[in-house]
Amino acid sequence: MNTLHHYVNGQPFAGRSGRYTEGYNPATGEVINRIALASAEDVETAVAAAGAAFAAWSETPALKRARILFNFKALLDRHQDELAALITREHGKVFSDAKGEVTRGIEVVEFACGIPQLLKGQYSDQIGGGIDNWSLRQPLGVVAGITPFNFPMMVPCWMFPVALACGNTFVLKPSERDPSVSLRLAELLKEAGLPDGVFNVVQGDKIAVDALIAHPEVQALSFVGSTPIAEYIYAEGTRRGKRVQALGGAKNHLVVMPDADLDQVTDALMGAAYGSAGERCMAISVAVAVGDVADQVIERLKPRVAALVVKDGMQPDAEMGPLVTAQHRKKVLGYIEDGIAAGATLVADGRELKVPGHDNGFFLGGTLFDHVTPQMNIYREEIFGPVLCVVRVPDFAAAVELINRHEFANGVSCFTSDGGIARAFARQIKVGMVGINVPIPVPMAWHSFGGWKRSLFGDHHAYGEEGVRFYSRYKSVMQRWPDSIDKGAEFTMPVAK
Repeated sequence: MNTLHHYVNGQPFAGRSGRYTEGYNPATGEVINRIALASAEDVETAVAAAGAAFAAWSETPALKRARILFNFKALLDRHQDELAALITREHGKVFSDAKGEVTRGIEVVEFACGIPQLLKGQYSDQIGGGIDNWSLRQPLGVVAGITPFNFPMMVPCWMFPVALACGNTFVLKPSERDPSVSLRLAELLKEAGLPDGVFNVVQGDKIAVDALIAHPEVQALSFVGSTPIAEYIYAEGTRRGKRVQALGGAKNHLVVMPDADLDQVTDALMGAAYGSAGERCMAISVAVAVGDVADQVIERLKPRVAALVVKDGMQPDAEMGPLVTAQHRKKVLGYIEDGIAAGATLVADGRELKVPGHDNGFFLGGTLFDHVTPQMNIYREEIFGPVLCVVRVPDFAAAVELINRHEFANGVSCFTSDGGIARAFARQIKVGMVGINVPIPVPMAWHSFGGWKRSLFGDHHAYGEEGVRFYSRYKSVMQRWPDSIDKGAEFTMPVAK
């Protein structure tokens, strides 16, 4: 069994809390890691290392910072399979999906390599008598990221590459369920030439999170996870004057119009609902069938869900792996039972799935409900498992109204062949990320990720140019020189002359 510690000031750090938790292989149910849990004092050590490194790193030219990230990107390319295998071993998602996660993380690193261009300010010559005005963006200081179990590489990469490129130093608190990738990223950053202390990792639970929130030297917090925790971090962080970007929960809908290609819809729903066992904040968990199309959607989905290849994610033919923990599997089972009790029609039941040779794994088969109503918990709440609900509505207007009433507004999709419907949907829907015939519309690295309403707390979306703005402060400078200054005090409001 491995013992996983923290990573502080360029080297492993055992910490002093004496607290540990266990990490599992979800496919077998066996304990594979013993993971240190940080105390407030351990967090203090990490923040102090980041604080000590900030002065030199923030003054490092942006081009030199970018070159270190170029080196890091090359190392990530070289170690893609290794990183993906770590993800599959600790999270459970299939290996091909884990490789896709690694690729999406690398794309943000590639974006951050363009930081010399992204940090360029603006210059206005001669705005008044001998006065010029120009702007620049400067780093915040020590910043922290708190990331979830479902994307142990991609979501941290939404944060630290942009933060480091902007000249900040970083403390990462990854999920304690799958922390190995975070430590490997720290090692690769050092190999790429990142100075000690610029990037640090503290493993932990709520004690570590609260210590980061409360620490006066931490200037900004980025979080991705459930809405209750996002609300808590946003409230506690902003109360202390910190800049906070907290991405919360989701209930993502896919609208099926009568003119949609139903073969494409079926493929899209299978991948978006059951990929990564539904443990994605952008997973489609509700299919909104418009008009008479519902029966055809169910007819196509039922045999496909029953035929899902569910097994250890390292098997090359696996389509879906286990859930991350036994506790999470139990929670998803509770939602399935609640849906049955509420009167939804159980079309495909994944509760009795058995994977040969993996009797202790945290597996659950694909589950499909029909005749789900907006009053049911399986519609209102985020299940975060391989459960797809079909809601029937009479027309397009009813579909839009249904989605816009929901408290979550992370992602949404509409499948249609009608350009007018597509345009109306994109304009009328009150959701942050929209797909037209695209089931999981996760923006590319040079755009930005984030939802609306109770799916995002804060003023900035993640990564892209929004990320650069979040991790830097805007400064405006007006200057003139003594030979252009008129004699005498001026008591009126300065205006351009």
